[in-house]
Amino acid sequence: MYLERADEEDKKMAESWKGDADGILVFTGLFSAAVAALLAVSVPDIRPNPQDTTAFYVASMYQLLSQINGVNISIPSALTNPASSFTPLPWAVWVNGLWFLSLAISLTCALLATLLQQWARRYLRVTCPRYSPHKRARVRSFYAEGVEKLHFRWAVETLPILLHISLFLFFAGLSVFLFSVNLTIFKVVIAWVGLCVIVYAWLTFLPIFYKNSPYHAPLS
Repeated sequence: MYLERADEEDKKMAESWKGDADGILVFTGLFSAAVAALLAVSVPDIRPNPQDTTAFYVASMYQLLSQINGVNISIPSALTNPASSFTPLPWAVWVNGLWFLSLAISLTCALLATLLQQWARRYLRVTCPRYSPHKRARVRSFYAEGVEKLHFRWAVETLPILLHISLFLFFAGLSVFLFSVNLTIFKVVIAWVGLCVIVYAWLTFLPIFYKNSPYHAPLS
């Protein structure tokens, strides 16, 4: 009786872990692709213009060849080395910093979700050995104690929290980016982001006031 109930409980728990991991992997795949596409647009804002760099080196080569031929030609002041004179705008640094951090956290969640799937399969394998019922019960109890003692469920709950942090960092970078592009679009997007934040906060605190609430967030 104990083994039957334990096996059923373990299977439900492992399926729950794998289901969470599958959802996280799908979301992180789509989300990371979207962030990477926007980074391809924003990264040039924190790097010198390649055309200016090419013009500088072409002018330098032309000056060197002119000196070899005995002609003294100086480079115009507008063609200074872009690598030494370029300073990215503060908003561009903030946007790329937030988006790169968001992408790093998202990819970390994908890695942890993959590990979670492996841990779930391993847990089912080690708790169902081909031993006598008495020994199987002891093995299952041993690993179940490890799950509780090492707070494995907390580790599983941490993944959605990290994913939500990554999403909010992306929204923060998007807001800064749109503020520098167009104020009208910025106002529309920031209104929607603000509404989402309010709803998220409401879902987070709702279980505190209503114990039977089906709505909750990872930080509830």
